[in-house]
Amino acid sequence: MSISAHHISDDRSWSMSHWSAQHVADIAKRPLPAAPFISAQDVVSVVPDQDLWDLWPLQNADGSVAQIAGGELWMVLSAPRLPDPGLRHDIARTRMLFRKDDAWIDCGLLFPDDLNPGTREWSGSARFNPETDEVTAYFTAAGRRSDPKPSFEQRLFQTTGKLDLSGKLPTISNWSVARPLVVNDGSMYVDVGVDQGVPGNIKGFRDPYWFRDPADGNAYILFTGSLPGSRSQHNGVVGLAVAHSAMGEDGFRLLPPIISADGVCNEMERPHLVLRDGLYYLFWSSQNSVFAPDGPKGPSGLYGMVASALAGPYTPLNGTGLVVANPAAEPRQAYCWQVLDNLEVYSFVDHWGLAGRDIFAEPRLQRDQFGGTIAPVLKISIDGTTTQLLGPA
Repeated sequence: MSISAHHISDDRSWSMSHWSAQHVADIAKRPLPAAPFISAQDVVSVVPDQDLWDLWPLQNADGSVAQIAGGELWMVLSAPRLPDPGLRHDIARTRMLFRKDDAWIDCGLLFPDDLNPGTREWSGSARFNPETDEVTAYFTAAGRRSDPKPSFEQRLFQTTGKLDLSGKLPTISNWSVARPLVVNDGSMYVDVGVDQGVPGNIKGFRDPYWFRDPADGNAYILFTGSLPGSRSQHNGVVGLAVAHSAMGEDGFRLLPPIISADGVCNEMERPHLVLRDGLYYLFWSSQNSVFAPDGPKGPSGLYGMVASALAGPYTPLNGTGLVVANPAAEPRQAYCWQVLDNLEVYSFVDHWGLAGRDIFAEPRLQRDQFGGTIAPVLKISIDGTTTQLLGPA
């Protein structure tokens, strides 16, 4: 790629890169990068009586996965197994898992009950400081404790705790008071305290992902956002904020979005970056149901774009943005993919093994066929603007 590098922290203006309707339409012209079918033997419960979904690892400042006590620490959204798993988002809490020798061990809830200023916890990221053994967690507080009923308002927070390896399993304790990451005045991103959207098509201000740009040394936050002033109800963007201080301890300042799917797709969820060969690979997840009804619709899958600098401009990977898709015969089987620096891809088992059945026509399938656990890990390769799904990791 021959894009000249420039940085965002100097506040120079730049144009948003666009994931367009034409990019999405072109998906149908190419072979589908379909993940292998998920079978019953793949659906293994990690925590009895709990549904698990979005997951992310504890990462070092350079984006690599932190090695802790001979294994890895992962955070995952969790909820008791309800008759309708769709209600899990209303009671979501973050758990910590210890992964060692390919086994997942439950370490319990990540935060104490009184830490989150919201009514439930949604996705985020986590960073490790090996010099101090501190873990900084970035998370989405959904709703407010003062709400008479659960709302879709989303706010971004951070808190820091101390890693303790003295026991049988790792623990994190002494969490600091949760502090807001940014202030959203509604000028660059929809203020979801005012406009929350509707169920199935809610607006976004969530999924904070921390990273440090080696080009300027600054810390940034990527997040899922919505574009204000749009004529479309499908106005998803990947948002960006820059740290006030080196690592972001003093919070972040909002910058304009770097990628827009305005008019195309409502949600660009769980955005994250992988830096490789001097290029910035920005990935996100979108579901088939959140594409604009009057335009082309992509499959539920992992999407991505690439640039030679954080500011962009970004080019869709594979010409369309699609990196991994659910197979056409099982379009709901997995969701919320995250690509690690070693190009392994993690996700969770959603509604698998439907064999053409409709979970809305047969409501029992919503529980019976919801996996609620960690999906088989995939592996991709990257060559410039092209990716390839290699299969199971």
